[in-house]
Amino acid sequence: MSSRSDGPLYDGLVLGATLATLDGDRGYGEIADAALAWRDGRLAYVGARSDLPGAPQDLAAKVVQAGGWITPGLVDCHTHLVFAGDRAREFELRLQGASYEDIARAGGGIVSSVRATREASGAELLRQSLPRARALLGDGATTLEIKSGYGLDLENERKMLRTARAIGRELGIHVRTTYLAAHALPPEYAGRSDDYIDAVCAWMPRLHEEGLIDAVDAFCEGIGFSPAQTRRVFETARALGLPVKLHADQLSDLGGGALAAAFDGLSADHVEHTSLDSVRAMAEHGTVAVLLPGAFHVLRETKLPPLDAFREHGVAMAVATDCNPGTSPLLSLRQAMQLACSHFRLTPEEALRGATVHAARALGCADRGVLRVGAQADFVQWDIGHPAELCYWLGGRLARRVYAAGVLVEGSAA
Repeated sequence: MSSRSDGPLYDGLVLGATLATLDGDRGYGEIADAALAWRDGRLAYVGARSDLPGAPQDLAAKVVQAGGWITPGLVDCHTHLVFAGDRAREFELRLQGASYEDIARAGGGIVSSVRATREASGAELLRQSLPRARALLGDGATTLEIKSGYGLDLENERKMLRTARAIGRELGIHVRTTYLAAHALPPEYAGRSDDYIDAVCAWMPRLHEEGLIDAVDAFCEGIGFSPAQTRRVFETARALGLPVKLHADQLSDLGGGALAAAFDGLSADHVEHTSLDSVRAMAEHGTVAVLLPGAFHVLRETKLPPLDAFREHGVAMAVATDCNPGTSPLLSLRQAMQLACSHFRLTPEEALRGATVHAARALGCADRGVLRVGAQADFVQWDIGHPAELCYWLGGRLARRVYAAGVLVEGSAA
């Protein structure tokens, strides 16, 4: 590696922390007394400080001394954080014994968020949603997936997706947008679910042409849409060259994991009721299982995902917040990691990989979630003595500095 003729070799250099590179199949990839450098938004040096190709002050325009640990920036690969209003009353109803299905069939649930989201202007929707994204960023998330699905008509789905893009620009982080119009049946289509799926498929090319869709999702469930209807949505996505994800097997086994895999889906999410046949299909097609312990916790579920089967068959397990107003009002991916350890018995290493390497894979983002030369320079400096602390502490502030593409987006430079 040679110096650039127009200046220092690196744009920035962090010295002294211990790195958890996650570069490799097992372990944290620990490098003590490390150096981490970037250039043009990409990592350009990852290794021991003693192996730097020169004096630090001569190598970088900016040198930062750091302690604690540095990990890749966290990747929240499943959120619904763009919405208006809240559903705190439903939380009370569930505590009194009402089920998720009871609330949905009584006109609550997703449809109640649709009403509030439709009524909000684009500016108001951004005003309400931005603090949720800031909270996730403040706890180390540098890449967010944000779904639509509370608009359920062309204009309001467009409004949600534009808001998601605006959040990325405002915070200086990477946002992946997912089209989830097949989330619930809007009131104007009551009793006409097939007609609504026709509309969902018709809107998709228009929104894709506007650059608003990175992936396509659906809620395949008894209170959502059937496998046949989901297949129609996915066939439209495939014709447009868009990757798919799926809310799969959360409340029952409709073969969602296998359906997602049949379309080479990036991920199958929730997966509490996923069968062994679906696990095998996911393994064959490289479909990631996205675990959502926040919803599991809030709904007080007892049916665990087939975790041992995922491990046995080599299905990567990601961890995400599922941040949404009804079933997972969770504003910390680190807290989701803790819940994954407590409820699903993931190890801290599995949880960290689930919120970095595997979460990035669930978004089709091969250039992040790891500290490796050439990867996106997204990383977090944590005030911890060991990575297990990221899953140990319940709440609190552990992230000292958060960088996205080599830019400090959270924390003090001093």
